[in-house]
Amino acid sequence: MMSYDSEDMQQMGHHSDKQTIFLIRHCKAEGQAYDAPLTAEGVLQAERLSAWLAAYPIQYVASSPFTRAVQSVKPYAEKMNKPLMTDVRFSERKLSEENREDWLQCLARTFEEPDLCFPGGESNREAAGRAVEAITGLLELGYSTYAVASHGNLIAILLNYYDSRIGFEQWKQLSNPDVFRLTFRHRQFEELQRVWD
Repeated sequence: MMSYDSEDMQQMGHHSDKQTIFLIRHCKAEGQAYDAPLTAEGVLQAERLSAWLAAYPIQYVASSPFTRAVQSVKPYAEKMNKPLMTDVRFSERKLSEENREDWLQCLARTFEEPDLCFPGGESNREAAGRAVEAITGLLELGYSTYAVASHGNLIAILLNYYDSRIGFEQWKQLSNPDVFRLTFRHRQFEELQRVWD
């Protein structure tokens, strides 16, 4: 898990009243495993994403440690000469340890029952808790604009935390990649918007 209290704190300067987080779903990948890389198409998408992000004054780049998330924002971080920090709290949510044929129905139920936890898995409330904790830690660094690479299910859970109208149906509509802009004022959530076309 990342801690945001050494060099980051020294670079802060001042806290910005308004802060923006670009929450990015990773590009197309070869699978769901921790080390599954991007596909050839996903690599091209990451380059396109890099060019798209370059239009914004992003000061801090963070990612889930999963290979597909890191590879999605690494081209941008390298192009802009920014360090890429990984945080395990942005890792994908584990629905269950079991290989379930009804996983889609199980996933849908977790949005209706946030404390529902399948064997070896994580409830929506638990996943939201760690993701919100990570977001709070980022905002406390005091930068005005961040890019964060994560995963579809965790992103849907996090968006649902900020806007309860977002749920299973919105998760199904996510693309690879996808980008949502979350804005905060005085560390309090203001609004979210899908900004990827």
